[in-house]
Amino acid sequence: MMPPPVPPTKPCATAAAMPAPPVVAAATAAANRRLVKRLLWLVAGAFAFGFALVPLYDTFCRLTGINGKTANTPAAPLVASAPASRVDLARTVSLDFVGTAMPGLPWEVRPITGRLDLHPGEVHQARFVVHNRSERSIVGQAIPSVSPGNAAQYFNKLDCFCFQQQTLAPGETRELVVTFILDPALDPDVRDVTLSYAFFIQPGPRS
Repeated sequence: MMPPPVPPTKPCATAAAMPAPPVVAAATAAANRRLVKRLLWLVAGAFAFGFALVPLYDTFCRLTGINGKTANTPAAPLVASAPASRVDLARTVSLDFVGTAMPGLPWEVRPITGRLDLHPGEVHQARFVVHNRSERSIVGQAIPSVSPGNAAQYFNKLDCFCFQQQTLAPGETRELVVTFILDPALDPDVRDVTLSYAFFIQPGPRS
């Protein structure tokens, strides 16, 4: 004898097919609005941090003594040559040059003068080339530092592109010059010095 047929059952509705309760939908919308606000604050904070990098960099170098900072003002009026009595011909110091574009600044920076062997007290020049890779005018500021740190006070810039902000047009390439003297009072044990320029973006014209 055959068993009686089992009546078909209706499939259960899945959770995905069920409409969300109004309370849940409102909570989700509120959470999304909070997330958008947080992201906007994050973007604004990152933008402001880019402009704050210069004073932060100054403070960091001053507190840690890393890469001794040099003054962004002329050490003395520009002269054609140093007095012969001030030049220490008895020793030679090797001077390296480094240029870096910091995050947020779409420039290419490189030293044309990579290395100099000089006598302390001589007047020398070093050249850097900067290129604006963007399609808008950008203002940049170069912040110099010297290592080892104890050599910073003996690196005297007579004229330097770092004394003013630099504005580069879209796609512009420019050569920048620094004229300097390495003071003969530099510690005789210091034979190698590095001059670094960190370029930071600054508020300026946008096009």
